Amino acid sequence: MKIGIPKEIKNNENRVGMTPAGVAELVKHGHTVFVQHTAGENSGFTDEMYTAVGAEILPAIEDVYGTADMIVKVKEPIEKEYPLVRKGQLLFTYFHFASDRPLTEAMIKSGGVCLAYETVKLADGSLPLLVPMSEVAGRMASINGAYYLQKTKGGKGKLMCGVPGVKPAKVLVLGGGIVGQAAARTAAGMGADVIITDISLPRLRELSITMPANVRTLYSSQHNIVNELPDTDVVIGSVLIPGDKAPHLITRDMLKLMEKGTVLVDVAIDQGGCFETSRPTTHTDPVYEIDGILHYAVANIPGAVPNTSTLALTNATLRYAVALADKGWEKACQDDPALREGLNIVDGKVTYKAVADVFGLPYCGEY
Repeated sequence: MKIGIPKEIKNNENRVGMTPAGVAELVKHGHTVFVQHTAGENSGFTDEMYTAVGAEILPAIEDVYGTADMIVKVKEPIEKEYPLVRKGQLLFTYFHFASDRPLTEAMIKSGGVCLAYETVKLADGSLPLLVPMSEVAGRMASINGAYYLQKTKGGKGKLMCGVPGVKPAKVLVLGGGIVGQAAARTAAGMGADVIITDISLPRLRELSITMPANVRTLYSSQHNIVNELPDTDVVIGSVLIPGDKAPHLITRDMLKLMEKGTVLVDVAIDQGGCFETSRPTTHTDPVYEIDGILHYAVANIPGAVPNTSTLALTNATLRYAVALADKGWEKACQDDPALREGLNIVDGKVTYKAVADVFGLPYCGEY
């Protein structure tokens, strides 16, 4: 199979779809891999590193899309990429369709096969291709929360860990999944007073046993969240409903309960955000203020640490990419129910129910 790895062109997206080590594995399986010139440069991988393992370098993104049967990338295509997607071409990447109708409609129109990392799901309900970036994003959420808590950055002027005789900052983490756990553990490691919420009592029990002593668990209800907000310094939103829009756990009215300079970090912004006042931001312009509350809602948080992120992502995606290349997407999805869950759009039809439901589109369950 001909596999293409284009350069990411989303704002400040420095990751690349596959490392040279991943490319080497695909080449070993007899496939031809085309990498766009400088695609891996910002992640620390030069063109020479790719050619050394058998890749072919193409000069432009149009060449990669025009040549490849399968595109492997990190983020969803943006508007200028829409016309490049061909009928029957397989795209293996993060899509987050439920928060982006124009993207959904463009991929339906393209006739391409859209297999989304974020909805590949194992029998136990875990999301193996979302986990590595969730771990990065969760850690970065606490780091960024601490950074913007500085007065010079618009925050309250509090040090996350405090000092002897002065209380540390209080961090409220909404959602006890992979992102929330990583965020809570990182904030706790920085010395903060941390509360993590979830609606699953078994999950809360597990977190209460495994988390550091300065992390407390709390059942997630509007009443409980409202009671915590007045003295919270950083709120990290990490609620995920696979393939669907995130629920708004913090409303506009609830901003009034918080002190000026409180920092909201919305890691769920890829799926529409779990704060009502969230809108996607970029690494170039990451924060904005509403009612004195600072919002950080960068849609590609792991792009700030692309070397770590690309290595972690390839570790997770490679076995699936090899299966897709070796067998073709139809046979690979027949053989692996987890991979089948990743199919979101096929030949102009929406094949993931949550995406169809959120936009009121016809759902096709035949694949």
